[in-house]
Amino acid sequence: MTRRFCAIAASALAATLASGCATLDDTDAETTSTTTATPEYREVANPDFAAIRETKDKTDRDRLAILALRGEHRVDFHFMETVRLGPDYERHDDKTTGAFEVVYVVENTAKQIVLQHVLVMPGGGVIKHWRQDWTFEAPTRFEFVENQTWAVTDLPVEKTRGAWTQCVYEVSDAPRYCGTGKWNHRYGVSTWTSDRTWRPLPRRDYTKRDDYNAINAENRHTVTAHGWTHEQDNTKTVRDGRETMTTLVREFGFNDYRRIEGYDFAPGAEYWAKTGDYWQDVRAAWSRRLQPGDTLYIDTAVDGMPIITGTFGQAAEAEDWSQAKRQEEIETLLNTYTRNATDTALANANAATR
Repeated sequence: MTRRFCAIAASALAATLASGCATLDDTDAETTSTTTATPEYREVANPDFAAIRETKDKTDRDRLAILALRGEHRVDFHFMETVRLGPDYERHDDKTTGAFEVVYVVENTAKQIVLQHVLVMPGGGVIKHWRQDWTFEAPTRFEFVENQTWAVTDLPVEKTRGAWTQCVYEVSDAPRYCGTGKWNHRYGVSTWTSDRTWRPLPRRDYTKRDDYNAINAENRHTVTAHGWTHEQDNTKTVRDGRETMTTLVREFGFNDYRRIEGYDFAPGAEYWAKTGDYWQDVRAAWSRRLQPGDTLYIDTAVDGMPIITGTFGQAAEAEDWSQAKRQEEIETLLNTYTRNATDTALANANAATR
């Protein structure tokens, strides 16, 4: 991977993460077009929409609905604070941004589908974005339990029978949140709705706010004739450890993914072809830290930037590394910034005796 590509990636990463996602208004000279013209593209039908309707088996329908989230998209992200729950709370302004995003199928088995989002900005800048893993009748999932801490918990059989668990990961493949629910295909439209679970602050807020530290959320994904949507019912909350102290406001999130043609997503495909093996090893390294019964603590500020910049920097260099070299570098990085429950308890005990 060239030094110029590394510089572009680093510059784009900083701009992207500062705003919460890559907006169409980013003007970095290395990563966006030098003109202000709107990139050319046209909206097209989602070819998987009709295929879902024609499939009779429920589980096959579920799988097709998840696979329908793949493809090349123009995305609009919109978040609006609604019901004020705190007596003196002042609602913040709505947040609306947009991006061009391609979703790749990384794994596809009978009970596991992994989808990787990659942002491709006008001018060719590329950022690896979030990842979503879907597991059928998952026996466990990780849960955000308190500041920078995730615990892997068992799921009761009655909750997971016929259900899919979606787990969402940070751009560095660090954990964010999971949810469990069933796909509903009534009336010819496929919708998945999660249970309510905890998640850390979204990037759109933690770079700008410190008045809350967790979100309690329900997520809904719907496959449409022209793409798919992600709705969020969020409650912004103040927690002390694992105890909820107060709630501030409800927030509605609406992310609209529309299939398009004509936009140049080739840089995204090039990036993933060069770095896919590296990110596969990163996923495996995180998975080893999120086994049943584990509690994982990430020892960084809430933005996670040391791990993000570390993994992105390694990805830019790792094309010429052996797999053993990749694994060694990844383990060294993650060992620097992660601890399991035993390590954390020992560190706390040591700190208390100082």
